[in-house]
Amino acid sequence: MPQPQQNTVASRLLAWYDRHGRHDLPWQHPRSAYRVWVAEIMLQQTRVQTVIGYFERFMARFPDVHALAAADDDSVMQHWAGLGYYARARNLHAAARRIVADHDGMIPSALDELRALPGIGRSTAGAIRAQAFDLWAPILDGNAKRVLARLAAIETRSGTAAHDKALWPLAELHTPHKRVADYTQAIMDLGATVCTRRNPDCAHCPLQPVCQAAQQGRQAEIPVPRKRASHPQRRATLLLPVDRHGRILLEKRPPTGIWGGLWCLPVLPAKRALADHCRNQLGIEPQTTERLPAMQHVFTHFVLEITPVWMRVADGSRIMDSATAWHVPDALPGVPAPVKRLIESHLRESTNA
Repeated sequence: MPQPQQNTVASRLLAWYDRHGRHDLPWQHPRSAYRVWVAEIMLQQTRVQTVIGYFERFMARFPDVHALAAADDDSVMQHWAGLGYYARARNLHAAARRIVADHDGMIPSALDELRALPGIGRSTAGAIRAQAFDLWAPILDGNAKRVLARLAAIETRSGTAAHDKALWPLAELHTPHKRVADYTQAIMDLGATVCTRRNPDCAHCPLQPVCQAAQQGRQAEIPVPRKRASHPQRRATLLLPVDRHGRILLEKRPPTGIWGGLWCLPVLPAKRALADHCRNQLGIEPQTTERLPAMQHVFTHFVLEITPVWMRVADGSRIMDSATAWHVPDALPGVPAPVKRLIESHLRESTNA
């Protein structure tokens, strides 16, 4: 099927962007390679409105790549806590140190050098090159995929290698060599605000006259949805030990896996006696315990059912290792969002009791 000419798509998108695009995002003012890079990592699988607050707080604490590279892991994870997909934060931190060590603190503009950094794939590298340096590079984030798939009526299933293979040549074809930064922002904005997953606003889309899916009346069918994955359920018992000073015992999670690198309530292993685990693994002696209402947290590939157990801990408890520490509720380190909600909920109930 014939494709719209490059200059037609680009010119239509750019004209629309000048009138309707997003020009006031915090990483656009001021625009720097560092700010664009951090924003692009945060925007992976996360909506713009969710990212903005985290980005501004992150910039206030880590204003440049040297500050980020010099920071300790806990500080980075604390400023990422709640944003999810925590491997992004670990990779960002590792990449900052590599940029300082190997690139004299300068974010590289070459695609191969960008892709060599932790956490940067083909599309993210293209977005950084285009947005930060206004140099030609195609992108293929979720919004751009949807726009291009409808534009060319691509019938491969979303989320497959075949789908991406069909879309990359289109991304390359339609990316102009001038105003690259504006074009990449335009196609992302169009997908986020007009060419949405459900109920696309084709009547106000600048690409409607050249969009194959629109011409065929197949906007609801394209992109072809990915196969719905089953979400198995897992269970975990989280302990909420509190001492007489109101401090809460937290454990630092391993660097990889669920909530990697964050501080978390201790997990009681399955089939392990609570008192024995507390005494032998945590070095604490529970005096009273109470099972709290269960809660669920949905991850990408499974649902975690959390059973919290509150406990008052006897004085004289000893901490077994450096990955376990008492923390006051008003100054928690980086903790996962559901753990933070659990602690805050318990504190409210305790205050109102």
